[in-house]
Amino acid sequence: MPSRIPEKFIDELLLRVDIVEIIDARVPLRKMGKDYKACCPFHEEKTPSFTVSPGKQFYHCFGCGAHGSAIGFLMEYERMSFPEAVEELAGHAGIPVPKEQGEVRAKPDPGVNLVEVLQQASRYYQRQLREHPQASLATEYLKRRGLSGEIAAAFGLGYAPDGWSNLLQALGKDAAAQEALQQAGLLVKKDDSSYYDRFRGRVMFPIHDYRGRIIGFGGRVLQQDEPKYLNSPETPLFHKGSELYGLYQARDAVKREQRVLVVEGYMDVVALAQFGIDYAVATLGTATTREHLERLFRFTPEIIFCFDGDRAGLEAAWRALENALPVLHSGRQIGFLFLPEGEDPDSLVRKEGGAAFSARLRQIIPLPDFFFQTLAQEVDLNRLDGRAKLAELARPLLSKLVPGVLQQMMIERLAELSRLEVRNLSQLLNLKQKRAALKRGSAQDKRRPSLVRMALALLLQQPALARQLPGPAVFAPGEMPGMSLLNQVLQLLQAEPNLNTAAILERFRDSPHQPVLAKLAAWEHPALQQDTRVEFQDVIHRLRVAAYAHEAERLLHKSRLQGLSAVEKADLCRLLDEKHQLEASQDKETWATS
Repeated sequence: MPSRIPEKFIDELLLRVDIVEIIDARVPLRKMGKDYKACCPFHEEKTPSFTVSPGKQFYHCFGCGAHGSAIGFLMEYERMSFPEAVEELAGHAGIPVPKEQGEVRAKPDPGVNLVEVLQQASRYYQRQLREHPQASLATEYLKRRGLSGEIAAAFGLGYAPDGWSNLLQALGKDAAAQEALQQAGLLVKKDDSSYYDRFRGRVMFPIHDYRGRIIGFGGRVLQQDEPKYLNSPETPLFHKGSELYGLYQARDAVKREQRVLVVEGYMDVVALAQFGIDYAVATLGTATTREHLERLFRFTPEIIFCFDGDRAGLEAAWRALENALPVLHSGRQIGFLFLPEGEDPDSLVRKEGGAAFSARLRQIIPLPDFFFQTLAQEVDLNRLDGRAKLAELARPLLSKLVPGVLQQMMIERLAELSRLEVRNLSQLLNLKQKRAALKRGSAQDKRRPSLVRMALALLLQQPALARQLPGPAVFAPGEMPGMSLLNQVLQLLQAEPNLNTAAILERFRDSPHQPVLAKLAAWEHPALQQDTRVEFQDVIHRLRVAAYAHEAERLLHKSRLQGLSAVEKADLCRLLDEKHQLEASQDKETWATS
């Protein structure tokens, strides 16, 4: 049975760590009143809307809605799994993480047990590059590509010898080891349940995640075989659509240069690093995804895509542009560098050297320019219908941009080219309708909230209020929306009164209620700024009246239809009497019990 991290430990951990300290180490915070603020690390903004509350031990962005505890922040910002985030915080607090047997509260990272398997495989491949009788095939290939032993060691390059079972025999000592190797993508399982090596006769490029853990491999064939490059398959650890080759090695250089060069192949990254251009990364045989871009923008405000100047390169650049539009907030920049046809970064940097290649970076085409240049080639701007077509082609793409300065400037550029009024283009993009919808949502949020919603918000923001209740405060679910959830929170806090906001939300991490609770934890309704003790007493008092009224109405309705038993009649009399007493009560601090 799998082990899990005890809930009590999670509660204690969230009481001991300081979310302000955890976040400030990654995103510089500034104290504003009782809270801390910064520009949100999860979307681009000029005015800080990312708030960290030391009292609640909770963060919330009023711009994009990101929210959570210190655990949630590490999961989102550092791309950690739940267990990894807990381990990180526990290490920061200097306490060991206990484990217990039972059902897993939060789904564990299924790949954590594969990390050592992949590390062992990497050591094996590197050893083969030094010792295997046929290693000269690989070393001669690397020398022909201009790579030194130092750069090969820096990237952990290795050699998978030709043959069907070299790795299998070296590391697959038993059935469990073979199964682990197969799960790591290193072995392939045949129909008869036997295995063979996935990588054979290839130079091996280990792929690291941002933390430096090996999560997969790429292999470049040495003989005439297909495919030329072979990647690890999708595994619990390896997802091509979110990982970038070389990011772990390049991340310090990327921060130093304040830009990153995105190329297409393993050899491009390694060859560029050989010539001093150490801020390059590569996608793993896939188009650049939004997740790739968000990850890169955490390290730098500028991304430069490098493609061949042929048709395939232009098409790849356009796909990258389309994926970039939704994440291209103000302050972020994307450019495109197109190489001479038939050249790639590897061949060109070896031909002309690092300095000349670096000089080419002054020739990058900014995304807005590439955007309009590409669309303009599809129309005749001298014709009225050609300019109309340009506006129609641009309209759905520009609508993907986050409203802001960049979007407005691109609309103005489109207005120049199409000879349309900026106001008319904005209407075509439905920008006014979007702004009106946001205003309507804001106005609705200022209305007086429901009693249940207010009770939940008060309990989440000040859990100690639950201690004011003299006994179990469980309300009949009735017809009031959210009453069942309120009961759950009340029961949790009365059983464990020391929980803070972050710990409460972590208890509901896998629950469909979690998003609602998170919003209420960050809610800034005016009623929550008053005397919260009095407000809470009033809300509970009114909820009790409503609960009695609902149950009494149910019995009255039944009496009209079919009559009541003697017990039900007595219950009805009691309910009506208690309801009247509550309604007449002027002392809201005298709590009625149900």
